[in-house]
Amino acid sequence: MNYLAHAYLSFGQDEVLVGNFIGDFVKGKMMNTFPRKVQNGIRLHREIDKYTDTHPLVRAGQSYLRPKFRLYSTVITDIYFDYFLAKNWDRYSDIPLEEFVQNTFETMKHYRQLFPDRFVNMFQWMVEENWLLHYQEIEGIRKTLTGMSRRTRFESKMEIAHLNLMEKEDEFQVIFLAFFKDLETFAQQKLLEIQQSNAGH
Repeated sequence: MNYLAHAYLSFGQDEVLVGNFIGDFVKGKMMNTFPRKVQNGIRLHREIDKYTDTHPLVRAGQSYLRPKFRLYSTVITDIYFDYFLAKNWDRYSDIPLEEFVQNTFETMKHYRQLFPDRFVNMFQWMVEENWLLHYQEIEGIRKTLTGMSRRTRFESKMEIAHLNLMEKEDEFQVIFLAFFKDLETFAQQKLLEIQQSNAGH
């Protein structure tokens, strides 16, 4: 999943949010340098990604993208899902999306001293360009995918992946709505497991 989903699936817990956001930037022994509750968020991030990558509904969506985008189809579906989460935000939260995004950024800034070096610049761009809010627009998705395409080692064609979203938007939305219901239940249960297993350590 992408950043808006990871923020939402932190369930209003600040340290979990921080870990969930920086999860992709924490490798190996770095984990032990973070406070326990942030470590819980990092572990949750990894469990969410693993669950997403193996879910049959997600794989069904990726099978449509794979002939054109190959290994990048997993990254593209993550971005698509943030689009559908933002677009259908009222289904999931009573807090307006703009307010949720601002709260997320303010919380993250409070823990800035914990950011891995490689995350610092990206977070700055994320705030300045308000990525999370713009995920609700096709143009925001296009910009995100184009930016990611510039950073790939191999030709990804991600700069045109928004066209596939426009072509099959209804089908991908059906997949997202069914999948995200499963994911939210999984993430709630998994976070509780992680917190209980780490309690008192």
